[in-house]
Amino acid sequence: MLRDLILGVQMLFVAFGALTLVPLLTGLDPSVALFTAGVGTLIFYFITQRKVPVFLASSFAFIAPIQIAAKEWGIPVALGGLFAAGFVHMAMSQVIRWKGVEFIDRVLPSVVVGPVIMNIGLALAPVAVDMSKQNWFLALLSLTTAIVVAVWGRGLLGLIPILVAAAVGYLAALFTGHVDFTPVREASWFAVPAFTLPEFRWEAMLFMLPVAIAPMIEHIGDIFAVGKVAGRDYHIDPGIHRTMFSDGLATSVAALFGGPPNTTYSEVTGALALIKVFKPHLMAIAAVAAVVLAFVGKLGALLKTVPAPVMGGILILLFGMIAAVGVRTLVSARPNLSATRNLTILAVVLIVGIGGVTLEAGAFKLGGIGLSGVVGVLLHLILPGAPDEETPSHIVDTPEEAGEFTDL
Repeated sequence: MLRDLILGVQMLFVAFGALTLVPLLTGLDPSVALFTAGVGTLIFYFITQRKVPVFLASSFAFIAPIQIAAKEWGIPVALGGLFAAGFVHMAMSQVIRWKGVEFIDRVLPSVVVGPVIMNIGLALAPVAVDMSKQNWFLALLSLTTAIVVAVWGRGLLGLIPILVAAAVGYLAALFTGHVDFTPVREASWFAVPAFTLPEFRWEAMLFMLPVAIAPMIEHIGDIFAVGKVAGRDYHIDPGIHRTMFSDGLATSVAALFGGPPNTTYSEVTGALALIKVFKPHLMAIAAVAAVVLAFVGKLGALLKTVPAPVMGGILILLFGMIAAVGVRTLVSARPNLSATRNLTILAVVLIVGIGGVTLEAGAFKLGGIGLSGVVGVLLHLILPGAPDEETPSHIVDTPEEAGEFTDL
């Protein structure tokens, strides 16, 4: 039980930096984001029948739309728009439920899913580098520690490379004078998050609906990635329709409390790939810890004192892990990469995602990972021929190919 508790808290720590960054950039309350991330993850945990090791937290895709909506109509009205955005996921989940998983196989072969998963990791690379370059010594120290512990660690130590790396990096930052305890001293022990009720206006709701396309594509890619990492067919059991419905419901519920939209967290998937432990209830532990942490002012303030370079070094490894999973998706499915159509799809999806291409039409804006997924699907449907995969993109590797995963 102690081991699971430590591993669960580690998952929260992995997500913490990005989780709190979104509200800080959009004017929302970080403690509310912690609370709604925990509640959203628990919603996901139970609706997906406690089968999928996923942590939900603040979505980066909504940063700019929230800023625009908040400036135009105010935070409460922006939250009303976010509440509506969650229904896009819930509606799509029913389409998938009606059409069946074969619908995904037809629309999302490995030549689309593989590069989209790669984009999830590679497009986030600048975030890790920007955090790291503030102090490369601290970043490289935490990165090296994570690699050493992950590769050579044994027993419990080998299961917590992220926590060990963060601890080593934090201690180094402490001794070199890069930790400021002022927020901890000023914070109270108990603090109720600044919950905010949404207000509903049609213009804000219509403004937010198209934005949900990007995280919806990312969600499908993340579930495929988690399945590849864990050696499970989550898109079949419990089903993509359940995971996507849960994601949408978690987003709408978050808006009711004043939190940012929820989405599956790629860095947590990277941590799973690193420690090779796939217990879904670890995410429930992380979720409960997030809810508790939301009400403990000093603990939240202490976590905020972790220097950005320490987390940046760790994220270099975790985001790279996500990209590597995308490569393995292509390798395991074995599409015909001698075919020009498949190389074209692969090339365009990668450049659109990594290059940050953005399309704008009035208030509608779609770019990056979401746009790369849409482009990949359209090219697959328009270009003649088929991927000719030996294995569908959703089928996981055999144990011999994937490696034996520890299910402690």
